[in-house]
Amino acid sequence: MAREIQRGANAVPDVEATLWQIPETLPSRILEKMKAPEKADDVAEIRPEQLLEADGFIFGFPSRFGVMAAQCKAFFDATGEIWATQALAGKPAGIFWSTGFHGGGQELTALTAITQLAHHGMIYVPLGYTFGSGMYEMEQVKGGSPYGAGTYAADGTRHPTQLELDQAFHQGKYVAQITKKLKI
Repeated sequence: MAREIQRGANAVPDVEATLWQIPETLPSRILEKMKAPEKADDVAEIRPEQLLEADGFIFGFPSRFGVMAAQCKAFFDATGEIWATQALAGKPAGIFWSTGFHGGGQELTALTAITQLAHHGMIYVPLGYTFGSGMYEMEQVKGGSPYGAGTYAADGTRHPTQLELDQAFHQGKYVAQITKKLKI
């Protein structure tokens, strides 16, 4: 999904979207038991101070018990010095996620993540219903909501559907367009 978000953002003229991943905090044996996918070796790990380089953000993360995974929370917790200066205030930010199942917190994950954005003064950019008829799809399993794109990972073996990937592309493009409009 992250690569589709990036593709959507890069579809906007004069926008260059970069993928970053946060550092892993769990031991490999635990990740194996969780059936966690391998980290992409072509995506660099981000340090909190690198957030300052971006004009806007679309944060993506897996959900654990209806909130962002602890690794993601640890990353945001490490942004205290940036928070103190409010250097990210006014920058637009969207959210996308994956959950295990329908009861895994699709919307709750987004709602609890918004607190990170608010404390930094970022401007939350929800997807709304801008994805059109794809938002109303009822014939197939589809993650996501007006808060952002999403997918269901099940036990880690389910991959996003084409509709979920299309929604991710749309969100990338949508947030990039807004970011471009707000850039001074």
